Amino acid sequence: MKIFIAGHKGMVGSALVRRFQCESDVSLLTRSRTELDLTNQAAVLAFFAAEKPDVAIIGAARVGGIHANSTYPAEFIYDNLFIAANCIHGAYLAGVKRVLFLGSSCIYPKHAPQPMSESSLLTGPLEPTNEAYAIAKIAGLKLAEFYRKQYGVVYHSAMPTNLYGPNDNYHLQNSHVLPALIRKFHEAKEAGREEVVAWGTGSPRREFLQVDDLADACAFLLQLSNPPDLINVGLGTDVTIKELTEIVASAVGFKGRIVWDSTKPDGSPVKLMDVARLTALGWKARTNLRDGVAMTYRSYLAEKAAGTLRG
Repeated sequence: MKIFIAGHKGMVGSALVRRFQCESDVSLLTRSRTELDLTNQAAVLAFFAAEKPDVAIIGAARVGGIHANSTYPAEFIYDNLFIAANCIHGAYLAGVKRVLFLGSSCIYPKHAPQPMSESSLLTGPLEPTNEAYAIAKIAGLKLAEFYRKQYGVVYHSAMPTNLYGPNDNYHLQNSHVLPALIRKFHEAKEAGREEVVAWGTGSPRREFLQVDDLADACAFLLQLSNPPDLINVGLGTDVTIKELTEIVASAVGFKGRIVWDSTKPDGSPVKLMDVARLTALGWKARTNLRDGVAMTYRSYLAEKAAGTLRG
């Protein structure tokens, strides 16, 4: 079986490569961004026509945290719309029977009932700070759903919660909260600083899934003959940003003070995925947050030492 992993150099894509490269009956197909621009329709259509994979996993995306989403909304909606449309349409034209599209928990309304179930989709306004990204991801999952409905292909979507793990982006402004905290606390410890400033109030609640657990969930979903059009993938439990910050500080070994800058935005007050649908099918995440953060900090140090750290 030939599997195309779109975005194989990113955090999600590299986890998918780790998950599938040990399967004896799987041949992995990858292209870097310089080799294949997924926003270029002609290039993507030609790629699928030539390679004809059996399965395509669309894990490529322009991603970032609150700052990046708020600062570059045009790039976020444009790039992610074209990645989804080109890959799904290109796969269909090439006769690819199975596509798994990866989205994000931000597709759900800002004030969706918690935990957020798949039925919450399109029931209310989105969180403004990542609206552009969310709209593009909603368009992608609906595209997969309608191609399945009209053409009979098994194109389906998984919506992971906040992800972290090896090969994350550690940019202090444009990354997500967990990797930004790892870098911030590490640099503060190395410099001997007595305090670290964290954004917001620390009160929002968030769920975090180790990225290798997501890859395992993807492998599980691809084994199902009739998967749901849309399914949440998460840990099923959440923590406050304050609790997360303390977990990261402990993992890094930072002993100083944590100061909260309440002038910075908090984002959505609560974001927890309802994973009952996936649990009922027989899959559950295995990595708890404290262990996952410790493993991620070790990978941060290894990537830093090797000169491969992103951000």
